[in-house]
Amino acid sequence: MTKDIYRRLQEQLNGYSVGFPATESGVEIQILRKLFSEEDAEIFSALSPALEKPEEIAEKLGRPLDELKEKLEDMASRGLLFRLSKDGMIRYGATAFIHGIYEFQLPRMDRELAEMVDRYLNEGMDKAFIGIKGTFLRTIPIAQSIDPRHQVASIDDAAEIIRKAGKIVVADCVCRKSKDVLDRSCGAPLEVCLLFGSMGQYYLDNKMGREINVEEAIGIVSRAQEAGLVTQPATSANPSGMCNCCGDCCGVLASIKRDPNPGELVYSNNYAEVDSTSCIECGECAEVCHMEAISFEGGKPAAVLKNRCIGCGVCVPRCLAEAISLKPKPEEERRKLPENSFEQMMTMMRIRSEN
Repeated sequence: MTKDIYRRLQEQLNGYSVGFPATESGVEIQILRKLFSEEDAEIFSALSPALEKPEEIAEKLGRPLDELKEKLEDMASRGLLFRLSKDGMIRYGATAFIHGIYEFQLPRMDRELAEMVDRYLNEGMDKAFIGIKGTFLRTIPIAQSIDPRHQVASIDDAAEIIRKAGKIVVADCVCRKSKDVLDRSCGAPLEVCLLFGSMGQYYLDNKMGREINVEEAIGIVSRAQEAGLVTQPATSANPSGMCNCCGDCCGVLASIKRDPNPGELVYSNNYAEVDSTSCIECGECAEVCHMEAISFEGGKPAAVLKNRCIGCGVCVPRCLAEAISLKPKPEEERRKLPENSFEQMMTMMRIRSEN
């Protein structure tokens, strides 16, 4: 029996990035049916993340070029394909569900889609994020948490990453917008997602964001960090974007928070430590920790649960007694970053296949 086109589409998407696992309820198929027509799904199934010219795709599908060009552009404008325009040449390719199709629904997010995605993040994505073990996003410590005596590596410096990014575009956080639609947002700043290079251009072309300069981008990250958000660029030396996330709305942080050992599921070079002799047991640090990594047991001073700490440093500036500091992990516990997005994707696919 021929497999349903939407199930084939789900299985294809499950091979990209963090994956798109099936669920017992089948909510992932409901999402695909809302976003893709059967024709959309058939075209998507003929593509891969490798970008191709319309002429190449038309030959592969055996369809008239002019008709297909119009269809490809329509799908790209609805966030179902990635489009790259460079040197007068336009190419298209399949894209992952996260980061990709889900985030690209930013202008079209409605209550029905928000409810389905919310269900899916709880039913399907937990095991996907856990399965890739910290290869999707990495945690950048907030600037206020860094001891000036310790030099911060450029890969852990948000401002340095931004300065090297080239084109910079800012957009609303799709996770927080989705929660807004459901009247369940935490109220944190909304326009905090940065996209770089060709990804930034895609957001501009689809009217999902606005181009900004380096100074404004650094200011956005600084204000997001002051609001207690976790800065997370993609896990590659040259990331295509940088998120500023919260444990309430962000699908990634919410998923790893439900795991017993969030600290093992993120790429981070730092950890928080409490000076117990200075702690006044005010509880401010525990209140802002997104991972519930700080405990006050038996009337004792605060203690950081290293298996839960993701090294974001959000707790440091909130400590009234200045008893918390961020420490660099030993050299042997640090990991080498993939050089680019392609290497990152290959790493993620390898780790997923091993689990």
